[in-house]
Amino acid sequence: MMKNEDSAQAAGTGGILTRAGDTTIAYNRLTGKNPGIVFLHGYKSDKTGGKALAIEAFCAKRGQAFVRFDASGHGESEGTFEDGTISQWANDAVSVLDSLTEGPQILVGSSMGGWVMLLAALARRQRVVGLLGLAAAPDFTEDLMFNGFSLEQKQRLLREGRVLIEDHYGNPPYPVTRRLIDDGRQNLLLQGPINLFCPVRLIHGQKDDDVPWHTALRLQDHLASDDVEVTLVKSSGHRLSEPADIARMLDTLESLLKTVEGGAEAS
Repeated sequence: MMKNEDSAQAAGTGGILTRAGDTTIAYNRLTGKNPGIVFLHGYKSDKTGGKALAIEAFCAKRGQAFVRFDASGHGESEGTFEDGTISQWANDAVSVLDSLTEGPQILVGSSMGGWVMLLAALARRQRVVGLLGLAAAPDFTEDLMFNGFSLEQKQRLLREGRVLIEDHYGNPPYPVTRRLIDDGRQNLLLQGPINLFCPVRLIHGQKDDDVPWHTALRLQDHLASDDVEVTLVKSSGHRLSEPADIARMLDTLESLLKTVEGGAEAS
């Protein structure tokens, strides 16, 4: 469903985060001032996508600290994609926050990364001071995967523990496991209040064929924060990677940084 972005040449200082008894996480990091920014990629994507690199260049120019990383089973990180779960990917994000960043952070989450950023923010409320969701896809394993399965697919998932899904971008079919679906149900957010109070910005294309644009409005309604702004873009699709999309993303991030920095000075 959620398509990889075209990879681009990686930049920044690369490294490997080693966690005791767990998979290693590949990352790129820029040192700089706070609040730092952490980019969380989408499902079947990685840290070398155009949005991640555009934010890295933005942070380098601004002198802002920045981290982008591959979730386990993606890109250069260890692990098998098929074995991944939302809990695992959220734990990856928390490990990156704890080990590779200091002080206040803004999380930028693309697609699945938008769900992961919310879970990470809930786990580290005192550290996360702002959120930017790009076609954010909370609850997608239930709302967009399982609820869209045919009866035969649901039966196969229960019987065999996995089902192959056709990729409409022309890539080979990919597996969805019962473990992913069951774990996703333990992390659903759009069924009650999301107790985050930091500024949140959401950008969503109305031609998004992967994640319906009204997901952004549902998310806005469930967030406890009063400072939530949704930008709907009539002409944009899921990837939000066209030049105009990148410019809009960076403008929004610049504005969010100013809001966060202004709030810090006031306090």
